Amino acid sequence: MATLDVGKKVPNLTVKTTQGEETKLQDLLGKKGLVIYFYPKDMTPGCTIEACDFRDNFGALKKLGFAVVGVSKDSTKSHQKFTEKEGLNFDLISDESGEVCEKFGVWREKSFMGKKHMGIVRSTFVIGADLKILKSYDNVKANGHVDKVLADLKEMK
Repeated sequence: MATLDVGKKVPNLTVKTTQGEETKLQDLLGKKGLVIYFYPKDMTPGCTIEACDFRDNFGALKKLGFAVVGVSKDSTKSHQKFTEKEGLNFDLISDESGEVCEKFGVWREKSFMGKKHMGIVRSTFVIGADLKILKSYDNVKANGHVDKVLADLKEMK
């Protein structure tokens, strides 16, 4: 399955945040929208780099009108530990059922050391206030990714 395309409206799914509270995706939006990024696993090297980059740039993203949320299949308990350990200043969504990953098309076959398995392909979506995708980044590398997202958001102004 391919990721959602630019211009496509995102379903207003009910999601579970870091604290285990259920909310609608729409309720997580900033003034102009939401940067939602999908990552494989809490407390792994690449995922920590990416989360910390979003943490460090959260103020700049918020100033541009965008909130940030990360999504993985980890439990809320794992998200709470990850948030505390890294001082994250945004919510993480626990998608243990995989529904959110499926809807965004990021749960796909991956290959690691010659073995194929299903997993989250590191991807980011910029969603507007109307829940339409403004920009998507598929199969990204953790290093430098947030800088690219920020540069693109500044151009969208």
